[in-house]
Amino acid sequence: MRLDIVRVSKTFRGKVRALEEVSLTVPGGILGLLGANGAGKTTLMRLLTGLISPNSGRITIGDHDMATADGRLAVQRVLGYLPQDLGVYPDLTARQFLDYVALLKGLDDRPYRRRRVGELLELVNIADAADRKLRGYSGGMRRRVGIAQALLNDPELLIVDEPTSGLDPEERIRFRTLLSQLAERRTVLLSTHIVDDIAQTCTELAVLGRGRLIYRGTVSDLTARANGNVWSLVSSGPAPSVGTVVSALPTTAQLASASSPQLDHPLTPNPSFPPSKTATFCWPNSTASPPPSRSHNP
Repeated sequence: MRLDIVRVSKTFRGKVRALEEVSLTVPGGILGLLGANGAGKTTLMRLLTGLISPNSGRITIGDHDMATADGRLAVQRVLGYLPQDLGVYPDLTARQFLDYVALLKGLDDRPYRRRRVGELLELVNIADAADRKLRGYSGGMRRRVGIAQALLNDPELLIVDEPTSGLDPEERIRFRTLLSQLAERRTVLLSTHIVDDIAQTCTELAVLGRGRLIYRGTVSDLTARANGNVWSLVSSGPAPSVGTVVSALPTTAQLASASSPQLDHPLTPNPSFPPSKTATFCWPNSTASPPPSRSHNP
């Protein structure tokens, strides 16, 4: 299902501009939406689901114009949405909650609905706790219930906002694999501020910054743009006065380069400096370089 976002802007009360002239096309497959907290990701998600309307611009999903009531209803019938904060009924069990949401989504056939709920409880690995009340669930378990409810109607368009928040490492890997499988026959929009979720799941991404689209392209191209701006430095002295410290680790550790979050790079300390820490620095531009006697360009 194709998404077309054309010059969309959204301003909330108090003249808070969440999005400004954002244009983005998603032909299908999975697209990562990356940005810091407050960049406008959640606002864009809510616009795509029809929960709020833009002040200007146009959103078309498939053949449906989101400016019309009929268009929004048509999209919501084929939409799976996991919001950043999912409200649940604490006195219901996970099985009861999913059954209730399935009814709201129009799954009226009781045998099919029960079978579908059971399949998804297994898929998100909470079948053993399916008959416990949600009030006793951890944050990560509730997140898995949220993932299951987004998949109940086998959506053509799946929008997930910070889906791995609260998941342990094993469940995070499981969900990344699931997203990749789902994207083979539907459109998936993954919104997160966790770089590794994008790097391990998406080949295409868009980056939002202060409500504007600042990058649209491949993950590999974005990584390549960091060359000459990200450096590793080994020193026992203070941090340089320029640049931003991305990470600081003991020299015996493996450092994950900010310019290539998928790879670990062992660092060799400079014997002329008795090092106590390694640090990765992001310089403002490629013309500003760190002290050459202590630096290593990853």
